[in-house]
Amino acid sequence: MPAVVLVGAQWGDEGKGKATDLLGSRVDYVVKFNGGNNAGHTVVIGDEKYALHLLPSGILSPGVVPVIGNGVVVDIDVLFEELDALNSRGVDTSRLLVSSQAHVIAGYHRTLDKVTERFLGKRRIGTTGRGIGPAYADKINRVGLRIADLFDPKILAEKVEGSLDQKNHLLVKVYNRRAVDVDETVDELLAHAERLRPMVANTPLVLNQALDDHKTVLFEAGQATMLDVDHGTYPFVTSSSATAGGAVTGSGIGPTRVDSVIGVIKAYTTRVGEGPFPTELFDANGEYLLKTGGEYGVTTGRARRCGWYDSVIARYSSRINGLTDLVVTKLDVLTGMEKVPVCVAYDVDGTRYDEMPDDQTAFHHAKPIYEELPGWWEDISGARTVEDLPKNAQSYLARLEELSGCRISAVGVGPRRDEIIPVHDLIHGR
Repeated sequence: MPAVVLVGAQWGDEGKGKATDLLGSRVDYVVKFNGGNNAGHTVVIGDEKYALHLLPSGILSPGVVPVIGNGVVVDIDVLFEELDALNSRGVDTSRLLVSSQAHVIAGYHRTLDKVTERFLGKRRIGTTGRGIGPAYADKINRVGLRIADLFDPKILAEKVEGSLDQKNHLLVKVYNRRAVDVDETVDELLAHAERLRPMVANTPLVLNQALDDHKTVLFEAGQATMLDVDHGTYPFVTSSSATAGGAVTGSGIGPTRVDSVIGVIKAYTTRVGEGPFPTELFDANGEYLLKTGGEYGVTTGRARRCGWYDSVIARYSSRINGLTDLVVTKLDVLTGMEKVPVCVAYDVDGTRYDEMPDDQTAFHHAKPIYEELPGWWEDISGARTVEDLPKNAQSYLARLEELSGCRISAVGVGPRRDEIIPVHDLIHGR
């Protein structure tokens, strides 16, 4: 009954879709358990590239049941846009299940997200403006809308009215915007109900029964560890639990059912949005990583901030998530560099930190302490075993494994689905 949790071990965009695709033929269910359409996966199959934002990447694997769990916030317009786009390319999306308890992003959530960011000015978080944070805020404030509410027009109208009671005062009196009409919002949401109805299920029951039946279930995180609302670089974080613990609360399975936790991590580091980033590069090396790695956001198109590998972050992610395995992606991007620095610790005002500072101010002032490793020039995209890699690339991986506190079980050497080196079995229960 393997239950496998897959999380990002940095600030997102690590290549979780590639890792999911690697497991695809051996997985029966793929569950997205947090976030919304503020995160994206790019999966390359043959000559086809698929950019997914809300849907679990398992939807591209034949025979797999993709599930949107209760911990996700769902923009229904985006959901149908993605489904229509995949259907037009011949992808079978009929197996998709959506939790009846997942929360809904309404138009007013997107409006509030955008105006709030503008209002914050220099203190902005760097959100995608897609209404994710306001939808989660409503969930916590107990004025949120859930998928199940769309099938009861009276309840839906009451909830929308209750949610907008304070928001309209805020929009009109603080942000100088037009009030949102309750009836108009209700009609927009109800228009989706009948198409959505066949997809809706009691997904915690479905998933627990699948595990009882010895099916393999992969729980796929949106965002990443350093963006987790509790364990990330707060306040520059997302609004959900993007760590392994979120797989439990965001899907409705018990913690004792999890067999392994896979962390996906780049051979260097990137970040999108505001917030501290100790190894960030502002020189030609940063530009090289940006262009060679194609570091542009799947959802927003924003250029990602790029920096060297940060083993302090890797150790932190390993500990917080209880990682059993690491999948290192984009090793090929480092090809052609004479030296490859790796951050082994931080210097904060003359004090060395080998682990993440527990203080926000200290982390903002952290300066990387680097160890330089020799680079390589050989094309590694054709490597299919670790032994196929240049010696310096092998040494680089060995050092990352030593510094990161977790074994490396797969290595990405190119963007295509077959350009990956399996090292250890990622499904421990088989």
